[in-house]
Order: sequence, then C-alpha cells, then structure tokens
Amino acid sequence: MKLKSVTASFAQVIHGLNVGHLTERVIQRSKRMILDTLGVGFLGTSTDVFHKVSEYSKIYSSNTTSTVWGRPDFRLPPTYAAFANGVAIHSMDFDDTWHPATHPSGAVLPVLMALSEALPPSPKFSGLDFLLAFNVGIEVQGRLMHFSKEANDIPKRFHPPSVVGTLGSAAAASKILGLSMTKCQEALAIAVSHAGAPLANAATQTKPLHIGNAARHGMEAVFLAMLGLQGNKEVLDIQAGFGAFYANYSPKVPPSLDSYTWLLEQQDVAFKRFPAHLATHWVEDAAASVRKHLVTDRALLPVDHIDRIVLRIPDVQYVNRPFPSTEHEARHSFQYVACATLLDGGVIVPSFHKCQVNRPQVRELLGKVELQHPQDNLPSFNTLYCEISVTLKDGVTFTERSNTFYGHWRKPLSQKDIQEKFRANASRMLSHDTVERFIEIVENLEELEDCSLLTTLLKGPSPPEMLSKSI
Repeated sequence: MKLKSVTASFAQVIHGLNVGHLTERVIQRSKRMILDTLGVGFLGTSTDVFHKVSEYSKIYSSNTTSTVWGRPDFRLPPTYAAFANGVAIHSMDFDDTWHPATHPSGAVLPVLMALSEALPPSPKFSGLDFLLAFNVGIEVQGRLMHFSKEANDIPKRFHPPSVVGTLGSAAAASKILGLSMTKCQEALAIAVSHAGAPLANAATQTKPLHIGNAARHGMEAVFLAMLGLQGNKEVLDIQAGFGAFYANYSPKVPPSLDSYTWLLEQQDVAFKRFPAHLATHWVEDAAASVRKHLVTDRALLPVDHIDRIVLRIPDVQYVNRPFPSTEHEARHSFQYVACATLLDGGVIVPSFHKCQVNRPQVRELLGKVELQHPQDNLPSFNTLYCEISVTLKDGVTFTERSNTFYGHWRKPLSQKDIQEKFRANASRMLSHDTVERFIEIVENLEELEDCSLLTTLLKGPSPPEMLSKSI
C-alpha cells in the first residue's frame, strides 16, 4: 500500500484533530497567547501603519463582514478584517515569538475572530472549538518549522510568519469551517503559492503587512479550495514546493492521531515586555544590570563619563542598526535598545517615539557602541546571550550578561503580568469593563458555549467614547 504523502498527512491531522486531543497545558498556554495577541492588536490600532492599511481596505465591500478591532463603525469582508487586524498585531513587533523562530499567533487569531463573527449563528462555535482551531493553526506552523535546520536560527532571507503563518492561517480556517481532508490538502497547496516575504522590509512599515497578508492569504486559500480550486497535492513533499523557502529541506509526517503530541506542549512561546525585536530583550536585560553600577538612586546617567560600550551578541544583520532614525528601525536596533536602557533604566512603549529615538544623549551614546560577535553566541532564540561592557573614561569597566530575560519561555511571564500587559495595551481602546470582561472570557474560554460573546467585545468604544479617549 502506498504511504501517504507528507501533504496528505498534514491534511489528515488538520481534519482529524478534535477537542479530545487538547491537553490542559496546551489549553492554558494557548489562552495566554490569545489574550496577549488581542492586547497588542488593540494597541496596534493606534499606529500609523494600521491607519494606512485601514484606509486602503475601505475599497473592499461584501454582504458578509467582520469587525476591525476597536472600531465599532468600521467593518470589512472577513479576509480584509483579518488583514487589518493582523497588521495591527505586528505593527509594533509586540507579539509572541516561538522556537524555531516565528510569530505564531498573529496570523491565526484574526482569522478565527473574523470567521467566528461572520459565520451564520447556527451551529454555534464553542470556546473549545475556537481553541482547537487556534491550536491547529499554531501546530501546523511549528511542524513546518521543523522541516529544516535553517529554521532553528534567527532568519536571514524570509520573514517566517509570511511563510509558515500563511499555512497556519489556512489550517485554522480549514478547521473552523469543517473542511474535508481533500479540501484541507488543496488549501495547503494554494496557501504555499501565497507565502513568503523577504527580510529586506524588516524595520519598515511594510513588515507588519507580513502578518496581515499571512492571515488574509491563508483564509483566501481556504475559500478558493472550497470553490474547487486545485493545487499540487504533494506541495509539502517536494523541494520545488514548500521546500523552496528552506535549505536542507527534509519534510516529515506529523504524529499519528492515535497518539498525537502537540509542539506547544513541549515548547512554550516568549512574551515581550516591550515592543521590539526579541533579540533586543537580552540586550535590555543586560544593560539594565550594568546601569546599576553607573547610576545610584534617581541620578542621571553620566553620559560624558562613558568612553565605550561593547555589546557581545549574535551576528544578526537586520537588528544591527547603529543610528536608527525611525521607530521601526529603533525596534530593530541592538544599539538603540542598549542606549535607551542605560539612559532611562528600561524600555517601554513610548521609548520608540521619534522624539525619544533622536534625543541628543541617545545619539551621543550610540556613537560609543561597538558590536562583537563571539563564536559561541549563535543566532538562535533558544541559545543566544548578551554581554555588555561599559568602560568609563577613568578606565573602569563594568560587565553584565543576560542568558535569559523575563518573558522568555525559560522564564515565562506570570499570569498576573500577562493580564497587566493586556490591560495596559487594550485600555487605550477599550473601556475598563470591556477589558476586564475580555480577561474573564479568555481565562475561561474552554467553558464558553458561544464564541459570539467574545467577538461582540471586539468593537470597542462607540465613536463619542473614542473621541473622549483621544482628547
């Protein structure tokens, strides 16, 4: 008997996984991911890039619509609502990060929220149905990332969410819409032809589009499969298919449904405490430790006493930005995060405003930074470290090292801090009562009988309330 192809095996898993396969750890971890992603998405609706894609998306209309998060008077076709909300999620680079390296939630959650809202009220989708589809979308991304050793490292060519996120979106949409195994297989094939975005657009306003496009294109692939569009049924098996994105491509069939093990069970995600590339979080942690040697109480950093700042970090070219001039460049700058932390004691959301990036003290410090790339400091979120040495003009040097920052999967954020991050982010768009209701519903999502209770909260304040919040 002919063995199933890798592509067919993935389709079988997408179609065949059920709520009975979910474990308690997977449920709890995915609920944290959902709450965090909702929060950074609401915060992201205040950004310039979100406003640009929202204006663009207004040219599309449909009889079936879904909510643009936090905008009660703005609805779009489900694919474009997912696009706009996906852009919001990644607009500040504040969303979760997994290993191998990708942002798993941003391409999946807006798809499920849009579809849950747009689908007919009968049959109802429960919280467990939602969690299952969400985890199927996350799981497919993780399995695909294990097809190549190249994916273990911080990327150099493609932005991973634009590749695996597109197929994760298709998998989640296939699950929530109840596609047959054959249609799941076609959706994956179509999604591969929608996948991919180069890293050249990192640190620009275009990078958030990678998440939005992954969400939209995965959903479009499913709709096209439902209409009978066909693709290569072995698209995951061959180098000319999904293998085009990775060197040393070695596809593997997923585990049997009879004894399925989730990757999220084994590997948690990292949650960010400030909106910047994950590798900069080691820099912030180490710089904050060094600062304690330089500053006592609330005194100012003696910038003119500093002669040299050395960062020993992995060689990640797109996060090596000696003199960033925009917020997006600053979020992708080892140098800026180190200098901002030394000056201010830490990095927060406003740290990336242009007026903060271009402060004279920051520019002076940036000119004193030197990068070194030790051979043992590999570009992997699972193993990298940051060591920082600050040498004063009198010759004294202080050195500190961060092996793991708070928020990494080895040192995860507490549930209290996940909720506090959500409150801080979502309260910019939502009322206090709505914020607390979101926390309550997501905390008990597996007990929710009807997901419409969750999607009704997406609308945010009415226009008069939005005006009062902006004053």
